[in-house]
Amino acid sequence: MTQDNQVANRPALAALAVVSWAGVLLQLWLSVNLALANGKTAGDGVVAFLGYFTVLSNLFVALSATVPLVVRSSGPGSWFGKPMVLGCATTAILLVGIAYHLLLRHVWAPQGLQLLADNVLHYVVPISALAYWAVYASRTRIGFLAPLVWCLYPVSYLIYALIRGAVLGSYPYHFIDVASLGYRQVLIDGFGLLVAFLALGAFVVAITAIRNRFRPIP
Repeated sequence: MTQDNQVANRPALAALAVVSWAGVLLQLWLSVNLALANGKTAGDGVVAFLGYFTVLSNLFVALSATVPLVVRSSGPGSWFGKPMVLGCATTAILLVGIAYHLLLRHVWAPQGLQLLADNVLHYVVPISALAYWAVYASRTRIGFLAPLVWCLYPVSYLIYALIRGAVLGSYPYHFIDVASLGYRQVLIDGFGLLVAFLALGAFVVAITAIRNRFRPIP
């Protein structure tokens, strides 16, 4: 495949786009409605919605699947079509699924549509993204140092979440709650998650290396 012709696999890429957008838009609707039910504005709901690594990573996957399909020849289409970008999105969404399952699923008990949104965002999209990467993603070789570059994404998120938390007085996750844990513990927690992200990134790169070994690039 050529650049990266993710788009050569349009049905699979479109399916990934549909499922990721479904989860993102459902969660947006739920966040806005929750804010309104609590006497806040729709804008407050959007602000809360955009605070979560889960939401941003699902949005990252949605854009990586959609933009190359819709505007393939444009600058954004070319950028989102790069295997380095899709690899970063895949790594991030895998971290979302694993971290939620291990650290967060016992913290609350969502019901109804919120349970559906949680399952789509934390399980369906990560599994779908991994399946797409393993079967269809570009055969361009990706260096084993790529996860170090991809770390810019979670590091940027942590900086954003800490600044946002300082301004709003609330943090999206208990393990980065500076008000209750202090910066030292939050940085330790963040470092642990970064190590996990690097490990998952290495796994994503290894999938490509193994696939290309058995299906060499012409």
